Amino acid sequence: MSRDARPRGRRRVLEVALDDLPEDRRPAARLSEAELHARVLYKDAWVIVVDKPAGLPVHAGPTSPEHLERYLQALAMGYAGPPQLAHRLDRDTSGCLALARHRRALRRLGRLFEGGQVRKTYWAVVAGVPPEARGTIALPIRKLSEPRGWRMVVDDAGRTAVTGWRLVATDGERSWLELTPRTGRTHQLRIHCAAMGWPILGDGFYAEGAARDGPLLLHARSLTLPLYTDQPAVHAEAPAPTPLAVVLEALAGAGRSSGVRRTSSTERKADQR
Repeated sequence: MSRDARPRGRRRVLEVALDDLPEDRRPAARLSEAELHARVLYKDAWVIVVDKPAGLPVHAGPTSPEHLERYLQALAMGYAGPPQLAHRLDRDTSGCLALARHRRALRRLGRLFEGGQVRKTYWAVVAGVPPEARGTIALPIRKLSEPRGWRMVVDDAGRTAVTGWRLVATDGERSWLELTPRTGRTHQLRIHCAAMGWPILGDGFYAEGAARDGPLLLHARSLTLPLYTDQPAVHAEAPAPTPLAVVLEALAGAGRSSGVRRTSSTERKADQR
């Protein structure tokens, strides 16, 4: 594992202030090349894993003129061309994001993601408390387009979507979950948690009432890529951003004092549609 050194020469400033976002969903108003490099969690000749800040989209969109792709050249770091996105994270999700440094790497990473060989772990804080200590959500989902926009919905006719989950700690009202998606559908973790009755806090799409308030408490904690046949898998971990870290610390204390119940893994399929 390696971290990039401080860049040499003129300091370039990358503007990432997003005027269309509420203040608590914006990344830092100015992200310099040095700050971007400081977010590199892992780098080798094939792949870079960065800690994407919450509030920064990875792609351009109607309400996101500033996006990560616009600044990938700053992560070339000795290569002729910029790295390319190997997958994506939602705008308001922070954490581990893999970038391919050349076309061969992009093809190989694409096969790994499509084949379900990449292990992704997320941390989330949800409203409510799951009835068990761990389980699996197997609910097909599909995209529903409406005049006001689109969203994902649970539908038997949708695409297969499977999410493993583990209860880490709870204070009786909020819960810290470790989520491991086994498929990679759009908004999968958010719609799965909401469908089970434990919406992710700060989710303006799928939560209701007060649970919608504040920043989205969903973080791509780690990424494990079996990229090489003769070397250990690439593994990177991203620290929780401050808004999430504060809540996790409080829940960890509550979990230790109340004793989080542990049981054997169960398969749980929700009945609600």
